[in-house]
Amino acid sequence: MSHHDDFAFDPVKGLPEHLPHGETMLWQGSPRWQTLAINAFHIRKVAIYFACLAAAQSVFRFADGAAAGDALKPFIWYSILACLSIAILTGLAWLSARTTIYTITTKRVVMRIGMALPLTLNLPYSKIESADLRLFANGTGDLPLRLMKEDRVAWAVLWPHARPFRFSHPEPMLRAVPDAEHVGACLASALQGVAQNPIKSPKSAVRFAPHIVTA
Repeated sequence: MSHHDDFAFDPVKGLPEHLPHGETMLWQGSPRWQTLAINAFHIRKVAIYFACLAAAQSVFRFADGAAAGDALKPFIWYSILACLSIAILTGLAWLSARTTIYTITTKRVVMRIGMALPLTLNLPYSKIESADLRLFANGTGDLPLRLMKEDRVAWAVLWPHARPFRFSHPEPMLRAVPDAEHVGACLASALQGVAQNPIKSPKSAVRFAPHIVTA
């Protein structure tokens, strides 16, 4: 089954319906699963966690007078557990990326998400207060979207496409986007274009504040 087959029942790939007259697609893409595995499913942290457990167990055994061979046995068992855990999390990251499509149009952001139960979020620019850009060293990045206070989407529904630790007012996030700097510029232009139209966006101008991290 190809990636396209996952969206075979969509009228337009990644969209619940054909775009209305006057609306144009500016960009469409999916998360990079490798980056998603590291930053959303935290496989590196899981590996470090099991390594620390194994090291602690070995130190305790040495302290109790165990032979070197017996003291190092925890590394074998914890390595097996770590490999299984990382394999499962990596598989979830791959599946999440495969079943996700982000779309930026001239009027909205559409997020087609959901590994088991597909869900489509339509986020008109009039509902988006600001956007941010977090770039990673490999060129991918995250683009969180702050919604107006009266608009809210449950964090559990969004995850892993949600900005971390924003539980009271969850922020949808285009996560692990390839060529994120280009996508961020595309989104910024679209947002600012709407913000300059007093009919479509009567509130203050949209803020776009990119920053770079080396994670």
